[in-house]
Amino acid sequence: MDFNVHEGTKGIMELVVTEEHSAKKIGSGLADVFATPAMVALMENTAQTSIKDNLPEGYATVGIEINVKHLKATPIGMKVKCESILKKVEGKKLLFEIEAYDEVGKIGEATHYRYIINSKDFMSKIQK
Repeated sequence: MDFNVHEGTKGIMELVVTEEHSAKKIGSGLADVFATPAMVALMENTAQTSIKDNLPEGYATVGIEINVKHLKATPIGMKVKCESILKKVEGKKLLFEIEAYDEVGKIGEATHYRYIINSKDFMSKIQK
């Protein structure tokens, strides 16, 4: 099957850091700052959202690998912007480069692989 995903596709998402995104709340640390797991979730969501409308009905992507650097802390109340770009398409395997910024500067970067799946077949396999 041919998938309508193309190298160079970009995604952008923004959020305001709340207590729900904090390391203390998530359990990844004791500080009231933007948690690394929350940043990773934003990065993955930015990547998958950028191409989801180009996939055929019944298809989605799943994350299979992420290599992330959390470069600096972001306080609660600050806006975070995440940008992804689809760098490589190898059949069903997609490679994204992702960066995250707060209002002061760059806070994170990642390379992220996602894999295109048939949602029904995927769920059927994991429920066996």
